[in-house]
Order: sequence, then C-alpha cells, then structure tokens
Amino acid sequence: MTVLKSKINRNSKTIVEDEKTEDLLSRSLQYLKAGYPIHFTGPSGAGKTSLALELAKRRKKPAMLIHGNHELNNKDLIGDFTGYTSKKVVDNYVRSVYKQEENVTEIWRNGRLLEAVKNGYTLVYDEFTRSKPTTNNIFLSILEEGILPLYGTKMTEPFVRVHPEFAVVFTSNPEEYAGVYQTQDALLDRLITIFVDHKDSDREAAIVSNQAEIDKGQAAAITSLVAELRKVCKGDSGPSLRASLMIAQLAIQQQIPIEGSDPAFQRLCLDILGHQISRCIEGEDPVKEAEQLIIKACQNME
Repeated sequence: MTVLKSKINRNSKTIVEDEKTEDLLSRSLQYLKAGYPIHFTGPSGAGKTSLALELAKRRKKPAMLIHGNHELNNKDLIGDFTGYTSKKVVDNYVRSVYKQEENVTEIWRNGRLLEAVKNGYTLVYDEFTRSKPTTNNIFLSILEEGILPLYGTKMTEPFVRVHPEFAVVFTSNPEEYAGVYQTQDALLDRLITIFVDHKDSDREAAIVSNQAEIDKGQAAAITSLVAELRKVCKGDSGPSLRASLMIAQLAIQQQIPIEGSDPAFQRLCLDILGHQISRCIEGEDPVKEAEQLIIKACQNME
C-alpha cells in the first residue's frame, strides 16, 4: 500500500498569519462548524496544504492526514482484514486422554477514514483529485447521508454512522496538472470550494522571512525575484513560494550572499529556477533563454 498517512502535529506552525489568511481561516472554520466540508484548490505551491493543516488544528480535535494517489482504494480508506491469530489449547489432564483445540480468528485493521468517521476526527484529504473518482465516491454517502458504507468488508453491519464532530478538508490542484483526475460534479456540489492563489510579494516575503529566519528585506528581494520570473509562465507551472524558500534556506546554509550581483547567488537561482522557467519558453533554446532571464532578474534585484 503506497498511501501516506499520519497524525497531524499540533505543535507545528504551518503558516504565517496575516490579515487575509486569518480572514480565510476564520470563514472556513465557521463553515466547518456549520457542517460543510471545505475544499482548497489552486496552483501548486500556493499554500493549500498548510491552510488545511492549520484549519484542522484550530478545530482542536484529533486529526488525520491522507494523501490522494491513483492506487488508493476502499480497503485503504475503510480498512481490511490483515491476517490471522490462532490459539491452541492442549488438554492432557488425564494421561490416557489427549485433546487439542485450535481457533483461528481474522485480524481487522481500521482505515484512516473509518477511524476519523467513527471518532469525530478532522480528516485532511490532501490532493484528493489524484485518487480515482470511483474511490472518492464513498464521500458522497458520508456527506449526504451521514453514513460510511462498509463495502466488501465481511462486517456484520452494512455501514457506520458518521460521528457528529467529524469534518473533512479537501485540497486539490487544477485539472490541467499531471496525474489529476476530473472530480465528479456530485461531490464538488457538496463542498465549499475556495480558490487559493499565490500570495502577493509582501505576504510571501513574510513567510520566507519567518521560515528561513532571514531579514525581511532579503526575503522581499528573493520573493520579488521569483514573482517577476513567474510572469514568464502564463499558466500555473511557474516557480512558487517553495522556490523562494529553497533559495533563502540554501543561501543561508551555504553562506551565499543574497545579492543579485554575486555569482554564487546567481548560480543558486539558476539551479532552482532554471528548469521551471525553461518549460514556459517556446523557442529553439529555452534553457539558454531561461538562464538569460534569470541572470537579468538577479542583476535587477533591489
């Protein structure tokens, strides 16, 4: 089974809380309390997963995290029989009588979805559109009828009722991303979908400054550089906030001056941004053109 599953660390700080982010989280929390599932969608690197984890933390309930993938199935979500236990009893109390009994019992292990539904946890289903729509159909019964069907489990009960405290937060990338399935309208119709775009340069700078522990001016220089190069990419394939964080963290670790004229800093930016920018360029030599754009952007850094 390739699905990644883990409990959420409540002590980790996932985001920098500015006014816009605080407003988004506050609204989303109210929607969850009213019984509506939340769906954060938007380009890669826009911070959807961090928002989902922070929202789950604010519910102050145990939380579970599931990553969508094309191999995820009902056994992963609901659970399965994973093996057997045996118990052997030998009775030789009377010398002339020998009696042996052996009982074999199947071992059942709950899936994360079943565990969350039964106990009223917050489920964060990250990149759920990477799972097949047939797998995600199970959420229709959960959200509409308040039950979790126990498909093919050999359980005595056909379903489990959803705990009143159960809540789910979905995240997804746009459909044009590789490895993403088109979601059924019946499921989307039951979600409150909120688009999460790349943050403005000032907000990105605050995040980079906080997480990389660098001066805000240096962080702003990096995020402005990345934002300028992002304009080359018309769609959602350009460098994201993650690229800014990589540049900042590696510059600090390797003691590279965050200065656009520094050759080592230029080399770092080429290594991190070169491939993504070249994919956005149409021409005879997109790699060379991307390098020229990056060097120019570095030299124009404030």
